[in-house]
Amino acid sequence: MSKLNMPLFMMNIPTSYSTDIKNNVWMDEYDENEIIVNKEKAIRELWEVYSFLSSQGFVYLLPTPADCKLQDLVFVANNGIVLEHVDEPIYIGANFRATNRIGEEKVGMSFFNSLGYKTIKCPYFFEGEAELKHLRDNIYIGGYGMRSQKESYEWMEKEFGMKVVPLELTDPYNYHLDCTVFPLTQEKVVIATDAFTKKELKLVEKVAEIIPITIDQAHTGLTNSVRVNNYLLNASDIDFLSKRSEDYRLESSKNFRLEQIAGENCMEVVYFNMEEFMKGGALLSCCVLHVNRHSYTKELI
Repeated sequence: MSKLNMPLFMMNIPTSYSTDIKNNVWMDEYDENEIIVNKEKAIRELWEVYSFLSSQGFVYLLPTPADCKLQDLVFVANNGIVLEHVDEPIYIGANFRATNRIGEEKVGMSFFNSLGYKTIKCPYFFEGEAELKHLRDNIYIGGYGMRSQKESYEWMEKEFGMKVVPLELTDPYNYHLDCTVFPLTQEKVVIATDAFTKKELKLVEKVAEIIPITIDQAHTGLTNSVRVNNYLLNASDIDFLSKRSEDYRLESSKNFRLEQIAGENCMEVVYFNMEEFMKGGALLSCCVLHVNRHSYTKELI
């Protein structure tokens, strides 16, 4: 399936989504009343993303099991990863450190198994595509330290012939790699450079050109983007913020920088309101898993 000549993604309708258990620092920013999920609004928000992606490719919907208690199942980017560099269809399932998320990977692995994929659960802590970004060929960038273990990438290198550039995550607000790293093309990577050491950045520079952004721009979700064809999908609530607020200033800075990067690379930004998912400490990229990375195989002029 992943070899089809079109962009393929997977999402999940957030029928089991809730914020009952706080498992990241972003959720601590909300009081008990503010954090309650409006499920109907969450479904409408995600449907907007689904509709756009479907207009550009094909989106599988991961079924939610009956009586599902997995509040974060909608964040499919953590469910696992489809290996892009192998000929055999292989899906590596997550091994969650957050105890309330254990079991999500079983749903994902069962789904990919039904599509004909060989499914393997990572033997070390590993939280999926949100932590492991494919560049080209057998080259990946992997985040570790907060939710995933470095040993998971050493295991993958040995088992699947991969080359993983490891980056340590130390900021609790950047607990997954997609909070600070976004592959724009096969040769260019957007990175919040202050999040990593000079030694780590030099490792990245050996395999890709770095497009730098600030930590503030990362915290407001610049790297939590999804590319489909020549579009960059990103979450922004700027229309609902007071123009005199600090939040507006930060959001405006993020949007300006993203649009600048897009313009310089023949791309266009499309924004979506993801307020309900921010309550769970997540943004747009958290809700989308790549079944392939077809968009990255196309040169833009």
